Amino acid sequence: MIHTPEGQYILHRLKTELPEHFYYHNVDHTLDVYHAAASISEKEHISEEDKKLLLVAALYHDSGYLNHVKDHEKASCDIAREALPNFGYTNEQTDHIYAIIMATQLPQQPKNKLEEIICDADLDYLGRADFIDTGDKLYREMKALGNISDKKAWDALQISFLTQHRYFTKTAVENKEPKKQENLRALQNKHLLPK
Repeated sequence: MIHTPEGQYILHRLKTELPEHFYYHNVDHTLDVYHAAASISEKEHISEEDKKLLLVAALYHDSGYLNHVKDHEKASCDIAREALPNFGYTNEQTDHIYAIIMATQLPQQPKNKLEEIICDADLDYLGRADFIDTGDKLYREMKALGNISDKKAWDALQISFLTQHRYFTKTAVENKEPKKQENLRALQNKHLLPK
């Protein structure tokens, strides 16, 4: 899907139109979610048509940041609804893509397998070795937007988020949850050490 016209269209827009202060929600994150969704979908055995819709949703899921920070999921859906018919997508297909994108809204409440996969792909980094580095990009972005004050507040937010988060697919639970718990313990231990 990355090399299709609809994929190239949105990736080009993300590369050229996103403001520089989107250190996390940028084309790198989009491709990260795309690859995670592709990997999870292989292990979860979904149909080729469902995989196509899922991967298009992954490419468009944060495109709303081109226009809005607040309610970016809805803005992402609007961009997909406007663009995808130009690439031959039916109303039914765009409706499915819309629902998949909206499932990424926090708190995540997926209603089916495709929504579970996109949710797990969107937060895949929580259960990876690059959690700290990836999280630092989000911290820098939130700081630039005035949504977080300092590293102490960020760490507290991360601990709370990791504690409440859950993966939905069997694949992510088995492959990402153990490392996520390790990342959580590392953050908690960081704050137990004497200053």
